[in-house]
Amino acid sequence: MVFQNLGKVFKTIRQIFTRMKYSGVILDEMYSGLKPFLKILGWNVQSVEEAGLKSAEDVDIVEYALKKNLVIVTQDQLTADLARLKGVPCILIRLVEIAKMVDERLRELYEVK
Repeated sequence: MVFQNLGKVFKTIRQIFTRMKYSGVILDEMYSGLKPFLKILGWNVQSVEEAGLKSAEDVDIVEYALKKNLVIVTQDQLTADLARLKGVPCILIRLVEIAKMVDERLRELYEVK
């Protein structure tokens, strides 16, 4: 179910916070819509737009996250790679994971086995 898979994302964020001291989460532009969900679950979360980084270069987002001790949530492989190089924790949500969630939900709706 879609909510179970989102639960995995939230669990990963929680594990990162437990292991290290981070002050919050920054959502890349394509995931700004997750903000109210993460916020209601108790996370300190902001979008790149709120941080003044709308349409910013990937490296600028990574540098901002490093400076502010934030975990990045993105779909952008380049952002994730740059974050890894700088030691910034990053949750990369790939399109294939989203496609699998949609497929799972469609199969449930249509009872396709």
